[in-house]
Amino acid sequence: MIASVKKACQIISCFSSDDPVLGNAEIAERLEMSPSTTHHLLNTLCKEGVLMKDPNRKYRLGWKVLEWNNNVMFQQDIYDKAIPLVRELTQRFEGTAHIAMFDKGEVVFVLKMSSQASSPVHTYIGSRKPAYATSVGKILLAYNTSYLKETISRGLAKQAPNTITDIVKLKEELAQVRKIGYSISNNENSTSTYAIAAPILSYSGKTIAAVNLVGPISYMQSCNRTTMIQSVLKTAQSISQELGYIEV
Repeated sequence: MIASVKKACQIISCFSSDDPVLGNAEIAERLEMSPSTTHHLLNTLCKEGVLMKDPNRKYRLGWKVLEWNNNVMFQQDIYDKAIPLVRELTQRFEGTAHIAMFDKGEVVFVLKMSSQASSPVHTYIGSRKPAYATSVGKILLAYNTSYLKETISRGLAKQAPNTITDIVKLKEELAQVRKIGYSISNNENSTSTYAIAAPILSYSGKTIAAVNLVGPISYMQSCNRTTMIQSVLKTAQSISQELGYIEV
């Protein structure tokens, strides 16, 4: 299976601006593969929309590749437009902020920023946490109910003293998040922190990411919580507007 995936990737890499259209024999020769194996892989890639076959029985990149490219560029768009807004949030409260997206029951941190005065938070860009045990994860689960089944199927293991491990309680928590528009994580995962998160919306109004403000529990609880919540919500709303979302 791994060898087939490798060969499929090599086939896709054959196409370029100089060679946008290639035939079975050309690809097989370039990759030193048998024509029959190449043909089988080409048909599979066509069925998945990665390649398409023209009337001359030649192949070119399909619409699926364009879709993947748009997804990558969209995440880069979030990153670029969010940086100044997230920096302002961290400087105001001397904390750490993340932007995270959902992947297979977990959240992946795609951005992390900290003020110089902030206490260390042991996360990094690309690190993962269980969605149910984080402020950003609870936002993504609350506004994308299809994510919940996948998350629950992985189990709700205890990560920290306040981790929600009961499915009924988790659903109640997510309903509350939808009601108030933000989420709280209070010593619920391995970072042993307090965090406030809010949803980032795409132009279509879909919650595609979440931004949070994180810090030591004692520090975060000693600050004006209402002001913090309002600032996190405002940051999320500003990022959403930068991505084309128009509130009606």
